[in-house]
Amino acid sequence: MAWQHIIYEKPEPHIARIWLNRPDTANAQDTQFLYELNDAMDQAAREDDVRVIVMAAKGKHFSSGHDVRERDHHDNQEHWKPIGNSNQHRRAGAEGRMSREEELYTGFSERWRNLPKPTIAAVHGKCVSGGLLLCWPCDLIVASDDAQFQEVTVAMGIAGVEWFAHPWEMGARKAKEMLLTGEPIGAEEARQLGMVNRVVPRDRLEAETLDLARKIASQPTFATKMVKMAVNAAQDAQGRHSAFQTAFALHHLAHSHWMEVYGLPVDPSGIHGSVKKSYAEGDEPFRARQNARNSQ
Repeated sequence: MAWQHIIYEKPEPHIARIWLNRPDTANAQDTQFLYELNDAMDQAAREDDVRVIVMAAKGKHFSSGHDVRERDHHDNQEHWKPIGNSNQHRRAGAEGRMSREEELYTGFSERWRNLPKPTIAAVHGKCVSGGLLLCWPCDLIVASDDAQFQEVTVAMGIAGVEWFAHPWEMGARKAKEMLLTGEPIGAEEARQLGMVNRVVPRDRLEAETLDLARKIASQPTFATKMVKMAVNAAQDAQGRHSAFQTAFALHHLAHSHWMEVYGLPVDPSGIHGSVKKSYAEGDEPFRARQNARNSQ
């Protein structure tokens, strides 16, 4: 397929590598980017010769998170066939916003977590907020020694990103610290916390990730699928899915609160002025269309 923001390749037998290829935006995630990435993940899952899927990134950083500069994102979503049951993104208010995020954020991340093949994220540079929704669903994470993981949504008045894996990735106390301070977690600390499997020099990231993928690809495919199912089921038995649903509901309570207070889905008092401007400009066309539609 001809993707604009994603590169799909097979660097060696049994391994598919998916490159995030929007380096001019630090791989910020707009609607097209996420649907293309999901298409690539689906392709790798379908191809019988692929046994391991690697997600890597072009440019200086892994991902800067959601692209708040995207305009007309509800219209942009119309160009893609929905992958889930939530298809009410054009509805006014919280209903439309929640539907969009059920599709693009919690929906995609949950699908990638449960793919039938092992996945490895190769993370370098910064991985901020929405960027966590790309690497955390992967089964393994190899980080370069310059990698930083950061969650800045609390500064926007939101209690974490939509796919709320923080306590499962690092434990409750560190999750609270990450969220409440907004301070980045370096690669080595992330490894000690269990969020990252291996830390390697930046110039060895690609080679070391492929080496790990090669070892996993030598295992029987049915066994690797069952390993994923067993470990994921253990997390779910501990209440992961229910906890995620509660966190997602709180996430949208926050969006609705700030829309009522400021007319924006976030609290503008704690974020950079350019981000505030992007949110305001990005939401205004949709609000105008909704107001016109509701007045008919």
